[in-house]
Amino acid sequence: MSALKIEPGSTSHSAYDLRAGYEARDERHTLAVIVDNEAGVLARVIGLFSGRGYNIESLTVAEVDHEGHRSRITIVTTGTPQIIEQIKAQLGRIVPVHEVHDLTVDGPSVERELALFKVAGTGDKRVEMLRLADVFRANVVDSTLESFIFEVVGTPQKIDAFADLVRPLGLAEMARTGVAALSRGSAAV
Repeated sequence: MSALKIEPGSTSHSAYDLRAGYEARDERHTLAVIVDNEAGVLARVIGLFSGRGYNIESLTVAEVDHEGHRSRITIVTTGTPQIIEQIKAQLGRIVPVHEVHDLTVDGPSVERELALFKVAGTGDKRVEMLRLADVFRANVVDSTLESFIFEVVGTPQKIDAFADLVRPLGLAEMARTGVAALSRGSAAV
């Protein structure tokens, strides 16, 4: 009878090893967090992410209930399913947090972002800039003889695509608001 020799650093793949061939992949999730609108709340939420090494791809905050003094924080983050569950559980334990919703899991949602692009160029480049603006339904919000400022509203992917196309034409500066998102249907978050 021959013995099975396993080299150091190698992994054994058994029919009973349920983890064999499984790698937890990072997923992108959009979280809506309803919090008290008071000093220090945003710092506590951000501290949770930075203290544990979680990444924030996008962050928007605004008061959504003036009478109840509540704000909505929309956070786009990435992580394995286990990390996302940890983030949601830890957010829920912060005292000024009232609700945590994972819009990615809860069902269909609508995400939009606003971006401003300053694109500098002359001659044929200006014509191409205006053509691209028309295709992307971008609004010209400022114009000089040397540059345009375009306003683009859409999904983060649309914003990225517009940036990629105007970069060679002379993209000088860009500002993005971050994602605003709502779940579809009649249910309110």
